[in-house]
Amino acid sequence: MSEKRSLSDLSDDEWRDRLSEEEYNILRERGTEPKFSGDLLENTEDGTYACAGCGAPLFASDTKFSSKSGWPSFYDAIEDAVVFETDTRHGMTRTEVSCARCDGHLGHVFEDGPDPTGERYCINSVALEFDPED
Repeated sequence: MSEKRSLSDLSDDEWRDRLSEEEYNILRERGTEPKFSGDLLENTEDGTYACAGCGAPLFASDTKFSSKSGWPSFYDAIEDAVVFETDTRHGMTRTEVSCARCDGHLGHVFEDGPDPTGERYCINSVALEFDPED
């Protein structure tokens, strides 16, 4: 059985055991951390941002930029690392971003980012782990 399949088969209790309460709220219940509270917001080190739920690489550090939105922002994701779904919660229509491997909620993507993509992936720090370059 592949890692993707085994992760998708985890029960709610198994996810609760695997994640902290805050990680569970964001990754499994589609929560959002408070603005400007995330540990990775100001991180400028070279490396890779991975999913806190399953460790899948999601964003390269050279795509991170300061959007002043209060959450880590990236102008592109690693190819095939994320999936998108329309989110109509809270009286607005947005594009939700989730991990392609474990379906963990990461944040949202907006069309107000910098070149070369014009996209701003607005991602919860809690949903990420940072792996520095050697």
